[in-house]
Amino acid sequence: MNNSAIGVFDSGVGGLTCVKELTELLPRENIVYLGDTARVPYGTRSRETIARYTHQDIEFLKRHDVKMILVACGTASSAIMYDRDFAAQHGDMKVSGVVLPAAHAACAATRNGRIGVIATSATIKSGSYGRVIHEIMPDAKVIGKACPMFVPLVENGYTSPDCPPARFFAEEYLEVMKREQVDTLILGCTHYPHLTEVISQVMGEGVTLISSGAELAKYALKTLTFDGELAEREEQGSMELYCTDSVELFSESVERFLGKSINGEVSKCSLKL
Repeated sequence: MNNSAIGVFDSGVGGLTCVKELTELLPRENIVYLGDTARVPYGTRSRETIARYTHQDIEFLKRHDVKMILVACGTASSAIMYDRDFAAQHGDMKVSGVVLPAAHAACAATRNGRIGVIATSATIKSGSYGRVIHEIMPDAKVIGKACPMFVPLVENGYTSPDCPPARFFAEEYLEVMKREQVDTLILGCTHYPHLTEVISQVMGEGVTLISSGAELAKYALKTLTFDGELAEREEQGSMELYCTDSVELFSESVERFLGKSINGEVSKCSLKL
């Protein structure tokens, strides 16, 4: 038993897809969420800059009595996966990213071995998903595509399948996935599940979508259960929400993506910018 909180961070609101899944799978857990909205998106930055931001995000969460940190950001997860310095700095804390859980889920789901990955430019350039998928399934064909406009669309609420910009960019980005006949598509950025409807419509029936944030939440459940660190409390867990820019705009996103019934409030925090 461990009643400390689960820490979650992302560059913006995308990680709320992981938080939403956590509240359903682990309703008794306290959650501390950080959205680094002042520096979103991470996907256009250098690997060194992303690693520095990620280090600052983790240090912030470690000050809040957390037992586990979930890196609900595909870009950050990819940047730190094989970073020995990062492992040395944070080896005292359970830190898990989205890449491994999502890759394992995709390999289990595919029928034809053709797996697509859509993510930020930095994630695609890192090749992190392809590397993990080929370790699990050496014969798989992995098709990656950077979708830089998806994050600003989600951050600004342009996610409806009837939204012309969302439809335009989805058709533009996903053309290669249809041409390559992928049957499983990893949404490698936690912002992208907010575009699930339009992505599903463009890809058509028979294509399995893998939400990286949801798979990370499932991984957290398995890990805490195995380690005997699930919270034991009668009441529903609480939520602390932090952002690094406008509280008002971030609060609107929280209400839109999680619902008004969430037990918590939003505070602005300052990182080393």
